Amino acid sequence: MNIKEKLLEDLKEAMKAKDTLRKDLLQIVRAAVLQIEKDQQVTLEESGVFEILAKEYKKRSETVQELAGSDRTDIIEKNQAEMALIEAYLPAQLSEAQIEELVRAAIAKANAHSARDMGAVMKVLMPDVKGKADGKLVNTIVKRLLG
Repeated sequence: MNIKEKLLEDLKEAMKAKDTLRKDLLQIVRAAVLQIEKDQQVTLEESGVFEILAKEYKKRSETVQELAGSDRTDIIEKNQAEMALIEAYLPAQLSEAQIEELVRAAIAKANAHSARDMGAVMKVLMPDVKGKADGKLVNTIVKRLLG
């Protein structure tokens, strides 16, 4: 069962169980997938769906950070619950050591020597880490190693 089928099955289960939080979240994710497929006239692969899930996770994470310290605990708790649900669908995230290993391999493959070669390194690296690592962390490691 691929990720899109799993999202649909889980949506049906959430509707039957009257789990509104899960149902609403899955509807948002499926709508985003269908919208991109319609706009770009493509069928998204699993990596594309994982990218959408990662974006939805990041939105909620940013909301939680923005509201930290405020008295809006209801919104913070809802977003944290949604983040936990999204994490169940995302592939396991790479550790910093694993990312560094992939970056070193990409630097060697791209024959990079300085920060000017960062674009070439990222071009080689991104297909391997897309959806499996935070882009900011990858960018930071590449800068440090090319530094």
